[in-house]
Amino acid sequence: MERLEKNQLHTAEITGYTAQGLGVARLGGQVVFVHGGVRGETCTVRVLKVLKNVAFARVEAVEAPAPGRQAPDCPYFPDCGGCQLRHITYEEELWAKKQQVEDALTRLGGAAVAVEEILGSREILRYRNKSQFPVGPDGRPGFYRARSHQVIPVDDCLLQTEAANAAARAVAAWAAASGAAPYDEKTGRGLLRHLYVRTSGDGAALICLVANGRALPEEEGLVRAVRAACPGAVGVVLNENTRDTNVILGERYRTLWGTDRLEDTLRGLRFTLSVPSFYQVNRPQAERLYEKALEFAALTGRELVLDLYCGIGTITLCLAERAGRVIGAEIVPEAIRDARENARRNGIGNVEFFCGDTGETAAHLAAEGLRPDVVVVDPPRKGLGEGVVETIASMGPQRVVYVSCDPATLGRDVKRFAAQGYAARRAAAVDLFPRTAHVETVVLLSKLNAKQHIEVERNLDELDLTAAESKATYDELKAYVLEKYGLKVSSLYISQVKRKCGLEVGQNYNLSKKEDAKVPQCPPEKEAAIVEALKHFGMIAE
Repeated sequence: MERLEKNQLHTAEITGYTAQGLGVARLGGQVVFVHGGVRGETCTVRVLKVLKNVAFARVEAVEAPAPGRQAPDCPYFPDCGGCQLRHITYEEELWAKKQQVEDALTRLGGAAVAVEEILGSREILRYRNKSQFPVGPDGRPGFYRARSHQVIPVDDCLLQTEAANAAARAVAAWAAASGAAPYDEKTGRGLLRHLYVRTSGDGAALICLVANGRALPEEEGLVRAVRAACPGAVGVVLNENTRDTNVILGERYRTLWGTDRLEDTLRGLRFTLSVPSFYQVNRPQAERLYEKALEFAALTGRELVLDLYCGIGTITLCLAERAGRVIGAEIVPEAIRDARENARRNGIGNVEFFCGDTGETAAHLAAEGLRPDVVVVDPPRKGLGEGVVETIASMGPQRVVYVSCDPATLGRDVKRFAAQGYAARRAAAVDLFPRTAHVETVVLLSKLNAKQHIEVERNLDELDLTAAESKATYDELKAYVLEKYGLKVSSLYISQVKRKCGLEVGQNYNLSKKEDAKVPQCPPEKEAAIVEALKHFGMIAE
């Protein structure tokens, strides 16, 4: 196998995408991640970096554009690292995200569950209700270049609201006039670190400037500039962060004008947000995400529900409308304060909130004998903390609803749940972050039991040896599909496709004795890959 070298040009076929939105190709048997690659294209690529198990390249020329390619609609792409997918159509983006979630659940999670659907966003521009602009060396807010801390000045980001972009331009003008120096990460000197803007569905805006100090020059001038640029502004807040850290917000706040709170409506409930509150950045899509979580929770009005990582109580209060009692847990004191206030303002009394480390709080509740019917988790990207899965399982809930913002850690945790006797039953993806590589997922897990459990992974070499099978075993078919297409397929899926192709399959395989048992069906993209593998091994005709 010829070793790849930096700056070499090669012809490559793009077959899929990484979780970061890079194209996937193979050159000389080596996996190559291609910047700007679009599935279905044959491209000339330039090798950028060669590592032990993978190489990186970028598209130099496209031989024939795939239907999924489009001209980027943003002048800052791809230099700005805020978006990764502006070069592909939204339909292609949804395909990639659905595939990413399904691969994480099957490959990392070992789960035989299909992703039922991906709910695309009705708006793919200006949907973010929270904006975090780092301030560049020239005093202009912008966004970091991909994989760096170099700030790319941005005058109009297509993901942010008009109010947030207007606030960024006003702060830049004020900084230039006042002489407020930008913060330098290397020296720790300078004042202006970040601009942080929250906006609500009715156009209100809360503006926070993060500074390396307790005061700003010309604070009244800053307030005037921001209010003139943002007629919907309700408050201007200064946050003090003097630490040498990548964490954006410090612990001290001072209101320069107006209020330090913003109100918004979600599923008919009113929520009060402070600057550090966790709140989904795409409100309409968050409503669809929570509705899917409620569907999976299948509440009847009598259940005791435990909501871990509850934040300001958005999911908690939605659950409370359909449950008997809901307990929320969160480590951030400000969030718990807001959650309690949100419950009071909405007149919801069947909720209780605990502040503390999620794992420790869950363990304490378990030790106290709490036995919830349903547990809902919505952890940060790092997933569930050490021991949390085991603690949840020890409570014996009938159902666990896992809301995830990272498919990789979701897959890892699904596997942990399986070891505790909880299997993934349903899964759906919801796109809250159009034009970026991020995607949300909702998974329903429930206990295995004799009535519903189907053993989907048997030794098919013993159960299902046919004449055609002598050409390729199930393991060989799996290996071929993984190698060529980067997809992990189960024996169940192979069996289903073989049946469709008219090949004999052992009659005992995956035929449930229970009428209500549900068997996941092979997704179209994996079916196509399996068909190609059957053709490759001569098991069906070309």
